[in-house]
Amino acid sequence: MQKVVVGMSGGVDSSVAAYLLKKQGYDVIGVTMQIWQDEDVCSISENGGCCGLGAVEDSKRVASVLDIPHYVMNFRKEFKETVIDYFVSEYVMARTPNPCIACNRFVKWEALLARSLSIGADYIATGHYASVARLPNGRYAIKNSVTKAKDQTYALYNLTQYQLEHTLMPVGDYSKDEIRAIANKLKLPVANKPDSQEICFVANNDYAGFIKEYLEDEDNKRIVEEKRALYMINMERAGYGFTPGNFVDTSGNILGKHQGLAHYTIGQRKGLNIALGRPVFVMKLDPKTNEVVIGEAGDVFTDRFFVSDLNFMAIENLEDEMVVNAKIRYGHKGARCTIKRTAAEEILCVFDEPQRAVTPGQAAVFYKDDYVVGGGIIVSS
Repeated sequence: MQKVVVGMSGGVDSSVAAYLLKKQGYDVIGVTMQIWQDEDVCSISENGGCCGLGAVEDSKRVASVLDIPHYVMNFRKEFKETVIDYFVSEYVMARTPNPCIACNRFVKWEALLARSLSIGADYIATGHYASVARLPNGRYAIKNSVTKAKDQTYALYNLTQYQLEHTLMPVGDYSKDEIRAIANKLKLPVANKPDSQEICFVANNDYAGFIKEYLEDEDNKRIVEEKRALYMINMERAGYGFTPGNFVDTSGNILGKHQGLAHYTIGQRKGLNIALGRPVFVMKLDPKTNEVVIGEAGDVFTDRFFVSDLNFMAIENLEDEMVVNAKIRYGHKGARCTIKRTAAEEILCVFDEPQRAVTPGQAAVFYKDDYVVGGGIIVSS
């Protein structure tokens, strides 16, 4: 009997994933990853988050109903180094990161998989709405789930072939309503638990407040400085994203004062606190000049951008131009796009039609025939 470790977050999806795999004949072990050290900070656990003590208790109760063993594994160190430090460093460098993607790649897969294999498991599994398929070319790829409304493939684009080979995703064949129906039929205690909607380690969705407090620790500040040196980013004028500066228009005319770059992101309209008699939007964050460039609604559309930090999935490498469906953020529906390599670690992406708010730091994920071709991080537009 093959053994699978299921990452149980205390939510309905991972709970039903454990049930489905047991029903399929696997020897199932439930594991909840302890990734945060301060339950007060991680208050979102009350609403279904995956990192608090509430998640541990809910997972234990589900495991008892399913009659499977359950353990808690400590991944605090990995989570801080690969998710939180990354998240803060990206914001300080005037980019908008997606910490869930980093968590998937380096914690939920790399760290959990290594530990699971070390205890004799053959696979790890999660409750993501996606599935893993082996293509005719022999490569593994993430495939879209049967439900577009909950599809989570975007956040999984950077998993490696080795990780995919050892991954099971049974929930991808079901809709959310079907998963909840299964949970209710089994009388699982989390059957009607609401989904988590926010980043688990940022209380009240206050990114800027979290970053400011995090940088009060000198060790954390040192890590950010090392990131700056690595990317050779000169941000003396912008400080750590909290030094006030100027709002400017596309011609460089000063329009007002901003609170610091960490408070803004590309495409933002609300919360600018600048009265110009018309709606305006953030077009660009410039860490060198500490300026926030703003413009009209049409100014935040572009048809081309560059991507680096590449990971290919359905193909081994990008040799020729390829037409794909590209998503530039989690909620983006995707649009027809031509991609071609311009450097060893860079791809130029050109949309057929301009798209709104292409944001440095976010991931661009490429699809073809419902499979993830690959993706990377947007560096410029």
